Amino acid sequence: MSLEGEKFYPGETASAGDVLALAEEYRRAAEALLPIGRKRSPLSRAPYRLVAIHAIELYLNAYLLATGHSPIAIRRLQHDFGSRTEHAVSGKLILRKRTFAHLIRLSERREYLTTRYDCAPAKASELNRLAASLSEVAEKVTAYVDKEQTTA
Repeated sequence: MSLEGEKFYPGETASAGDVLALAEEYRRAAEALLPIGRKRSPLSRAPYRLVAIHAIELYLNAYLLATGHSPIAIRRLQHDFGSRTEHAVSGKLILRKRTFAHLIRLSERREYLTTRYDCAPAKASELNRLAASLSEVAEKVTAYVDKEQTTA
């Protein structure tokens, strides 16, 4: 987008707390969508998956902002969960091994893309694993960002 010849990127002036608040809204939306899915109908779970994956991405973005990454550097990661997760972990975000591996797999399997466009996703994450990853990332990032905001 541009505004009078200057490029404008939505969210580029958002603080870590702002992005965290948005992530929390997407998490609530994902939780509301989960019961709508139907058994033996993987396609009916796609909205939950998409919103849950986006919430995870926003939580990681909030963490990266809180640890000093610039909005430009974060935007350059696009939807690469592998890089985003590795940056967060190198910035001292401590994740369980299973969660770390799952977030890397999200990137390797391009789940963000397949969830949006594939009508018959074959390699989607288990719902329990996705929910567990979302929960852990949300809990740890929220604790970190809240702590940073109170000490600032």
